[in-house]
Amino acid sequence: MAKVVVIKFKNVCKPYYFSAGRLELKKGQGVIVETTRGLEYGFVAEPEREVPDEALISPLKPVIRVATAQDEETARRREERRSEGLRVCKEKIEKHGLKMKLIDCEFTFDGSKVIFTFTADGRVDFRELVKDLASYFHMRIELKQVGIRDETKILGGIAPCGRVCCCAGAMPEFKKVSIKMAKNQGLSLNPGKISGLCGRLMCCLAYEDEYYAAACKQMPKLGATVSTPEGKGVVISMNMLKMEIRVKIEKDGALIFRDFPLAEIRFRRGQSSAKDDSDDENSEE
Repeated sequence: MAKVVVIKFKNVCKPYYFSAGRLELKKGQGVIVETTRGLEYGFVAEPEREVPDEALISPLKPVIRVATAQDEETARRREERRSEGLRVCKEKIEKHGLKMKLIDCEFTFDGSKVIFTFTADGRVDFRELVKDLASYFHMRIELKQVGIRDETKILGGIAPCGRVCCCAGAMPEFKKVSIKMAKNQGLSLNPGKISGLCGRLMCCLAYEDEYYAAACKQMPKLGATVSTPEGKGVVISMNMLKMEIRVKIEKDGALIFRDFPLAEIRFRRGQSSAKDDSDDENSEE
């Protein structure tokens, strides 16, 4: 296990590991670190933490220094220029008639480069756009195309559950999700009910999938004929949290609906509700 300091940048939830060296850091404190993009301003998410050696990217880079008042002011000015960068870039995009949607703008801490993030249906020839932006900002220009899930992660928003989107507020990395997960949980397969703001399957489907996948294998299929303490009946619904099954029983010409614990139900194991692995073909990264 190695001791690291956890640093985050801007409002992204992904943590990055650095070596604190002899610096005494506090949570929330601004720091200057060296990354592949040069010097960057970040803040301490956790002053000290132990992580497995395999989780580290060797060599572990050090925190350069605690941010000074001048560093804080520089970071503030870079952030203030974001609105100007978005406005100018949008004007240039309209001028060149490019089919691209501008998502974000970021000025690097050292002031050497500005990064524009966008989405588009296909490839975009933005060579003339880069020339116009370079002549306006007098610094290096980088245009980065991202997918629709990344767009939601960057912009954020309120998910159908009423909370901030998982990808923007709680997920360092995207998780693989599939239709099979929704089936295991007994959810409606209506795209409008299992899709997030990005229009793709909701990331949270993966959170409890391990439990539901195991529970699903123990349950009979919907519509299967089972034996209960009150006679044979047909499965009409299942509660996988309580491990209960609702059964429709025909008795003396009347229909009876009863909930039974799984332990009281008898059925052929070949009728288990395990799904075909073919559902994984509809997965989303």
